[in-house]
Amino acid sequence: MIELNKKAAWQQSLTNLITDPKELIALLGLDASYAPKALEAAKLFPLRVTRSYVDRMQKKNPNDPLLKQVLPLDIECKTHPDFKRDPLQEQLVNPIPGLLHKYHGRVLMTLTSVCAIHCRYCFRRHFPYAENNPGKAGWEAILNYIKQDSHITEVILSGGDPLAVSDKLLMQFTEKLLSISHVKRLRFHSRIPIVLPERITREFLAWIETLPLQKVIVVHANHAQEINDEVKQMLVKLNNADITLLNQAVLLKGINDQVQTLIELSETLFASKVMPYYLHVLDKVEGAAHFDLSLEKAKQLHDALRQQLPGYLIPKLTQEQAGSPYKILL
Repeated sequence: MIELNKKAAWQQSLTNLITDPKELIALLGLDASYAPKALEAAKLFPLRVTRSYVDRMQKKNPNDPLLKQVLPLDIECKTHPDFKRDPLQEQLVNPIPGLLHKYHGRVLMTLTSVCAIHCRYCFRRHFPYAENNPGKAGWEAILNYIKQDSHITEVILSGGDPLAVSDKLLMQFTEKLLSISHVKRLRFHSRIPIVLPERITREFLAWIETLPLQKVIVVHANHAQEINDEVKQMLVKLNNADITLLNQAVLLKGINDQVQTLIELSETLFASKVMPYYLHVLDKVEGAAHFDLSLEKAKQLHDALRQQLPGYLIPKLTQEQAGSPYKILL
C-alpha cells in the first residue's frame, strides 16, 4: 500500500535547495568576488540548485561544467538583439492555461512551475508560469481539449518539472487521463532524475510500472559528470520498470562543446540504460547568449561524433524554430 500523505525525503530536499549565490560560492571555495555579480543576475532569474548536484561539482574550479550551468553571471544582464524573452513564440501555441499544442498528435502540459534546478540557458526562463499553472481546477479544460482531438495520442508532462509534484497528484491526474481512449503514451520531460535521484522512490516505481500506458521519460544531462553512481543506479531502476529512457542535451559553449566530452556523455548515458536522443542547439533566449555556438561549429561537432560513435549513440542534432510543425534536424 502506497502512503500518499507522508512527506518523503525528496520533498524535504526540494525545500532545502541552494538559492543564495553567496552560499554556493562559499560551498565551492570560490573567490568571494563572484558574489555581487551573481546576486545581480539572480534578480533576473533566481539561483536554484539541489545539494546533490552541487556535491558533484569540483571545488575551487569556476569552470566546472556543472557550476557553469547554474551560477548566475553578470553577462546575463546584457541584452542582445537576436535573443528574445520567448524565442519559440510559445504564447501562440498556448490555447488554454497550462497547455501547449505545438506539434501534431501530442500536447504538452505544464503541470507545475516548480523546478529543482534553474539552468541558466533555459528557454522558459521568462515563461509566464503564473498564467500557465492550471492546478487541479484547470485539469477539466485541458482534458476536454485532449478528448476533442482524437489525433492526440501522447501527453507530455513538463513545466517546470513534472516530477516535482507528489505521487498523489500524478496518480490523480493520470487516473483522469486514462479515461481518454486515444491517449496511448505518457511522456515526462524531467531534469529531476539527474539532479535529485532520490525522487525516484520505490513507491514511485511501483506506481509507474503498473500504469497502463506506454511510458517515456526524457531526462536532461549535458555532461557525463552529472551522472554519478547514484544517478546511474536510479536510471537502471527506471529502465527495469518498463520505461523508455531518452536524453536530451543542449550544446553549450564552454561546457560540452568538445568532441570527447560529447562522446563521454553518450557512452555514460548508454551504460545507464538511457538512449541519447537530442542534442539541441541553443534556443536564443534572453540572458543566455554567452552559451551560444555557431551552427557551423555545432555541425562540425556532430560530424565528428558520427565518425567516432556507432549510430545508436549519436543524438540527433536539432533546432527548434518558432512556428515550425516539427523540430529541424541539422
